[in-house]
Amino acid sequence: MFKMICPPFLKKGDKIGIVAPARKISNDELIASFEIIRNYGYEPVYTVDLFASDNQYAGNDAIRALELQQMIDDDAIKAIMFARGGYGSVRIIDKIDFSKFVAVPKWLIGYSDITVFHSHVSRNFGIQTLHATMPINFNENVDTALESLFNELLGSPEILEFESNSLNKIGNTEGILTGGNLSVLYSLLGSCSFPETDGKILFLEDLDEYLYHIDRMMLGLKRAGKLENLAGLLIGGMTKMNDNDIPFGKTAEEIIREAVDEYDYPVYFGFPAGHIENNMALVMGREVSIIYDQQKNVYSLR
Repeated sequence: MFKMICPPFLKKGDKIGIVAPARKISNDELIASFEIIRNYGYEPVYTVDLFASDNQYAGNDAIRALELQQMIDDDAIKAIMFARGGYGSVRIIDKIDFSKFVAVPKWLIGYSDITVFHSHVSRNFGIQTLHATMPINFNENVDTALESLFNELLGSPEILEFESNSLNKIGNTEGILTGGNLSVLYSLLGSCSFPETDGKILFLEDLDEYLYHIDRMMLGLKRAGKLENLAGLLIGGMTKMNDNDIPFGKTAEEIIREAVDEYDYPVYFGFPAGHIENNMALVMGREVSIIYDQQKNVYSLR
């Protein structure tokens, strides 16, 4: 199996660049998170443009792209943490020159709208990235979520256990992990940023979507051939789903299970990652195993 490139792990005292590629954010929203980063032994680095504003964005496209480009090209920055998601990453992805990043990889950290970067980097450069909580969420995260983020940066991954679910299609599997936010992935279909899924374990999560649209997106991925040849499907938080006055009649999890029911690979629901307090870190591009423990009726990802 093709092994993707793992960026160097961090050492205490390393500098972590903070950028906002999508929705705007204020200094007040990040002060506590900067202190948490320092308490874990790292130095957060950012410029005044982190707090730029252009309607809903953290500055216009040119400002946001330049902020990220500078962090990518700065040898002193050992990892890049995206301050928040929202919407906007797809507007700048094609403006970024990744040549220095490919020569000197560093961890890109975030989730939700940051799926754009996870997917683009995986598809085009074969470099691992870190799907994990972001500074905007630090105050609401439980300790285990923060610890999993910083443990991964140190190169100390954890075995992640999660309970069985009645919708699961039971089985063990292994493969390279890919995916992220379902809505963002759906928006990337047909582009050079959509990740390869054949033989991979696909992770999906989402927030604040209508149930009919979950169905639309799953069928879109299915009809595009992106669900047929997976090694496994791993579902995280399907959080704060919406319905219409006339109910759709299924939960998000039931919609997903129905879309892939004809396939033979295992399907796992309820993994602790996504728009939840216990948003555990996942390395996109890492080869992982998912093992079912029948006695304990739990799964472990390692």
